[in-house]
Amino acid sequence: MGYRYTVTATSLGAAVAVFADDDRLVALGTAEDPLWVVEAVARELRGDLRAESADIAGLGRQLREFLAGSRRAFDVEIDWRLSQGFARDALQAVAEIPYGETASYGDVAAMAGRPRAARAVGTACRLTPLTLVVPVHRVIRSDGSLGEYGGREDVKRMLIDLERGARD
Repeated sequence: MGYRYTVTATSLGAAVAVFADDDRLVALGTAEDPLWVVEAVARELRGDLRAESADIAGLGRQLREFLAGSRRAFDVEIDWRLSQGFARDALQAVAEIPYGETASYGDVAAMAGRPRAARAVGTACRLTPLTLVVPVHRVIRSDGSLGEYGGREDVKRMLIDLERGARD
């Protein structure tokens, strides 16, 4: 199977989306240096990624709409191949958190079938290959504080505020 990637400029930096040839989303990451994301995903997939100039599955447009507050969900099929075991279960549970709402790491652990695995949920969120589309920014600490988001708590706050404001 082959893989293609596109880069979209967003308010969070360059968003790199990697798709399998069947147009399912394998990875989505943001970074100042998009080649860093491409190289990291290529290593995980053990293959080469080819650049694509087209907006595969309209994801670039969807990202811009989401970050502008006019889109609540992404219309893209996810390929979970880069997430295994409990990490996949946790991320699939995170994907069920409704727009504009939050859940604690413990809540997600329970949703994923392992109520005592809150720390493992944190690790899954930190290492997710699918940011934004899998809304790990909606997962917060049990005391209501935000917690980390790739070392960018300000971005997590912005995304939660964006969703809560758009929901009202």
